[in-house]
Amino acid sequence: MSTQTKPATRTLNLVQAVNEALDLALEQDPRVLVFGEDVGRMGGVFRATDNLQAKHGEHRVFDTPLAESGIVGFGIGLALAGLRPVAEIQFAGFLYPALDQILSHLGRMRHRTRGRYSIPMVIRAPYGGGVHTPEQHADSPEAILTHVPGVKVVIPSSPERAKGLLLAAIEDPDPVFFLEAIKLYRSVKAEVPQGYYTLPLGKARVVREGRDASLFCYGGMVEVCLKAAEVAAREGVERRRGVRGHAHPGVRGRGGRAARRGGGGLPRGAGGARRGVGRAVPAIQRGGAPLPSGRAARAGGGAARPDLLILRETRPTRGGAGSCFRD
Repeated sequence: MSTQTKPATRTLNLVQAVNEALDLALEQDPRVLVFGEDVGRMGGVFRATDNLQAKHGEHRVFDTPLAESGIVGFGIGLALAGLRPVAEIQFAGFLYPALDQILSHLGRMRHRTRGRYSIPMVIRAPYGGGVHTPEQHADSPEAILTHVPGVKVVIPSSPERAKGLLLAAIEDPDPVFFLEAIKLYRSVKAEVPQGYYTLPLGKARVVREGRDASLFCYGGMVEVCLKAAEVAAREGVERRRGVRGHAHPGVRGRGGRAARRGGGGLPRGAGGARRGVGRAVPAIQRGGAPLPSGRAARAGGGAARPDLLILRETRPTRGGAGSCFRD
């Protein structure tokens, strides 16, 4: 009888896992370039690219001007030339000046050229609140990005997921937004397999089984939903928790089955509840039939006033999820 050897692991936080993935990608593929504001000598504001320039050289890891439209446009050109650009946007809330490049070019090239060209580009950006950031530093724009045809939006929920998903995103032949929850950067540690590995994009997973209700979440909301499920279990409510590492609303096969098995669905996101990614989940149907319980709700981050200088906490709490199911 053969026995499988468990891969060696290291304890890493999420930002270390991202750094390790970028290091491996640069090491294994000479086409990979990493660039953005302060990513070179400084190693990025969160140190996600720390020491990469010293190891791989200034021609592979380099700083750019403070011009997000230029960063994305430059990356599109590099990808068309056959390279694998990995651009960092310092905060996801800084993406908006690049929307023209994103909407007009990034996701359209495969269709525009009838499949002759694609854009194998990754755009990394930290997102979300909960860490006392100033205005424009706590945005959760994933719902905006998922409405752009031709791009993928990937949001990891743990260090081991971040490493495997980022390497898969860099290998992908089409553009990928890779959003990293600021709240998770150093607050969560996990055992991360050593060496190069990838995880499939666009595939949901069930992390906690339950019978009464289903929670759908991604990124920084996974820890919140797990705590909410634990609180609900003590009160006699068993929640099935499904995790989507991919924020596109079209990932719904497993989500639909989970909602029907759990008796109802509650999507959770860090963005707004009214216009966020979670709007897609209550609409999941199978053969034209709605969810059997007829119950679906949404929970999201609070609306932030633009005149507030400090966004102390924009993420929903576990109490918000609990109240949806108690009603």
